[in-house]
Amino acid sequence: MEKFEGYIFTALCSTNFFVSCLLFSRVTREQREPYMDEVFHVPQAQKYCQGKFNEWDPMITTLPGLYLVSVGIIKPVVWLADLTGEVVCSTAMLRFVNLLFNCGNLYLLYLLLCRLHLREKTRTTSRRVLSALSLSTFPVLYFFNFLYYTDAGSTFFILFTYLMTLYGCHKASALLGVCSVLFRQTNIVWVAFCAGTLMALKMDEAWRLEHMKKKDEKSPLSQVPLSLSGAKKVGLFTLEFLTSPANLKAVLLVAWPYAAVGVGFLAFMVLNDGIVVGDRTSHEACLNFPQLFYFFSFSLFFSLPVSLCYHRVLRFLHTLKKQPVFFLVLTAISLLLVWKFTFTHRYLLADNRHFPFYVWKKVFQRHELVRFLLVPAYIFAGWNFLDSLKSRTLFWSLAFLACLLAATVPQKLLEFRYFIVPYLMYRLHMPLPSFPRLMVEFLLYTAVNAATIFIFITKTFHWANSPATQRFMW
Repeated sequence: MEKFEGYIFTALCSTNFFVSCLLFSRVTREQREPYMDEVFHVPQAQKYCQGKFNEWDPMITTLPGLYLVSVGIIKPVVWLADLTGEVVCSTAMLRFVNLLFNCGNLYLLYLLLCRLHLREKTRTTSRRVLSALSLSTFPVLYFFNFLYYTDAGSTFFILFTYLMTLYGCHKASALLGVCSVLFRQTNIVWVAFCAGTLMALKMDEAWRLEHMKKKDEKSPLSQVPLSLSGAKKVGLFTLEFLTSPANLKAVLLVAWPYAAVGVGFLAFMVLNDGIVVGDRTSHEACLNFPQLFYFFSFSLFFSLPVSLCYHRVLRFLHTLKKQPVFFLVLTAISLLLVWKFTFTHRYLLADNRHFPFYVWKKVFQRHELVRFLLVPAYIFAGWNFLDSLKSRTLFWSLAFLACLLAATVPQKLLEFRYFIVPYLMYRLHMPLPSFPRLMVEFLLYTAVNAATIFIFITKTFHWANSPATQRFMW
């Protein structure tokens, strides 16, 4: 980090933390008691603060990473400051842990951007810093910095895991991956992604050598071929690579720490009889393929200032005109997936405190045909998503898409929080946008954050069967 850039970044970190503290103070004053999922997380963390590690709330479905880290941070502070009474492990103190994770996320995002965009280092100081700041204020993630949820810590450890992978510190990366799984079991997908990037690197090298031998330069190496023959060629190459003992040995020599984590996670699943701990009735896996379409739409909206432009729309129309059969087949498959694999979780329809409830009610429930009419928009959103990543290599893209499928499709509940990590991974790997585009992105995120926090604080309501104040949130 250059000296001047370091000063700018430090100033932004300080400003970000100061503004977040002010917002945190306001949110905590308005909502002093645990809210929503906090009614499970806060009492459980308080039990851990009291040393009652054998007591567990069966309604909690994640592992105790958040509570262990909270105790590890709070206990030394309490001892040094000689604090006693109700302030120790109070709701406010526990929530403040996520503000610390917010600072860590900002720094990790900056380091990842520096590492991923090394070639542009001399011309991108301001863009890297602004991009990191913008992503740290990504609305769905930023909102949960003010409540005692697992999202901030989960994201922190996944970003840290990936950063160590990029620096080649694979044992440290695997250990951090274990920490991320302790926050949320589905993070095993992103630990697998870190291992997948190592395999993709080997496969890309072998693919490049094969192309050089055949002098086949008909299609760019970085793009997934949009044809049956291209897909067949990639499939046969992948099968040949994975069935070669020499190739597998070369991958395992580098990726064995991740393999060890994977084996440990499989053992956990066998012993636990599944991935979910505690209440399993509300977290049943299914093949909810439209979740991928929802994610593409979500990504298109939040990346609009940095991903969409007039030339990209023209390029899409040109591709559509050039390969009509491919897009017709894709549309037919998408319609089939929407028809046969759309699942609606009972929580989505029952809880009017969450924004997805209103998205579903106002859009998808307006008419039974709406979900089918949205398919062309899904296809464009998916194409825009892939086109934004065309600078990445073929097998890196395939590894990312495989992990994206694994992270989204099994989820029955439409929950925007599940999109945080895949969206950040997508946005980090896009080419660095221009400074004006980044400013528009930052202003969009700021506007959405201001609106959601304002609504949470001021637009309260009550249920007929409960005296508690209810609030709208992500």
